[in-house]
Amino acid sequence: MQISVNINIVGLDQKTESTVEAPFVFTVSYTPSIAQLSVKGKAQVSGDRSEVVQMAEEHKKNRPPPQTVIQAVSNIGMAEVIIMSKSLGIPPPLPPIGLPTEAAVTQAIPKKEPRYTT
Repeated sequence: MQISVNINIVGLDQKTESTVEAPFVFTVSYTPSIAQLSVKGKAQVSGDRSEVVQMAEEHKKNRPPPQTVIQAVSNIGMAEVIIMSKSLGIPPPLPPIGLPTEAAVTQAIPKKEPRYTT
């Protein structure tokens, strides 16, 4: 099963001198196609007037939002999707914890040379 996560911040609207609003869509898709979960919302970003104005100007130049905004949206979106996946009975969009991959196990165990004794 393959799980893909997509975060799309669709805009950045300046509400006040020190606040912007960032509408977003957080989507998780499963392959084979057993589910697609979407969380839509609006992130409110508050800060210094100069920071907020700079963020709005950067958005007008089609530059991505600051990493802190993306991380905050990712954290809340992931939390919501984990709760939704549990209630639907589908795997959460997290890698299995504590299970090493087959390649890691193969690399960790050195292969022994065959020995022949007479």
